[in-house]
Amino acid sequence: MICRLGESFLIYSELRRLKECIIITHLYSLALYIQEEEEEHFVRVKDIYIHIFTVRFIMAKIAWGSTHEVTQPDCLRALIGEFICTFLFVFAGVGSSMTSNKLIGDPLLGLFVVAITHALVVAVTISAGLNSSGGHLNPAVTIGLAAGGHITIFRSILYWIDQLLAASLACILLKYLTGGMETPPHTLASGVSPLQGVIWEIILTFSLLYTVYATIVDPKKGSIDGLGPILTGFVVGANILAGGPFSGASMNPARSFGPSLVSGVWTDHWVYWVGPLIGGGLAGFFYENVFINRSHEPLPTHEDF
Repeated sequence: MICRLGESFLIYSELRRLKECIIITHLYSLALYIQEEEEEHFVRVKDIYIHIFTVRFIMAKIAWGSTHEVTQPDCLRALIGEFICTFLFVFAGVGSSMTSNKLIGDPLLGLFVVAITHALVVAVTISAGLNSSGGHLNPAVTIGLAAGGHITIFRSILYWIDQLLAASLACILLKYLTGGMETPPHTLASGVSPLQGVIWEIILTFSLLYTVYATIVDPKKGSIDGLGPILTGFVVGANILAGGPFSGASMNPARSFGPSLVSGVWTDHWVYWVGPLIGGGLAGFFYENVFINRSHEPLPTHEDF
């Protein structure tokens, strides 16, 4: 009897110890699970904060503006100046293409004439508009400057409308003055796909906006101060010589819009919006955030107007 009680006690002790081990094992597993959950939660929270910081960093550079801007005298003057400069630029640029088609049989010479004309008229019209509107002449330049916080989003939209109207009027007038000649639209060369055209335009417009930032916008431009418009004209001419035979080297949605509107040719027209706007926006955002140390006050947000 005593032996059986001893055996029962031993069995009970073993069962109790086993139960304790199982409980401890479960508690340990639960602790590991809670720790993993906490770590995963921490990672998620950290990622959220990183995303919030990134978005706030980007948005801090952008000034949205307000509809009240349209009533301000400086905005109205800027729109008038931008319209005049864009009109003169497109008139000379498209006019040189029409002259090349009419008088010059050699394609290489014609390309050179168009490139030189654009280089000269860009340099002059930027210089003419620098103090009134900034001399953008180009929606891609406007979006590039907006990406860096140098012009409000609302005013950028007004500039876009202004530039498209100026380009359209210049091409309508050119068609009338030339007795109905076609205003040559930008088109992709044979064998160049729309994707290749977009990449061409992204790279060419990136180089244009990078030059604008480096030679005009950057307060540390140093010895080249004042040469920005001329150097920008040089890069436009060089880009036309490089990309003209392939994508047309537009770099400017307004410059492409005017001839397409008047001629009625819209083939692959979207290429000349997507490429330049991506290239211009990327260049503006990149240069502003990598090379420019802001020592000036940013543009006011919409609450400040």
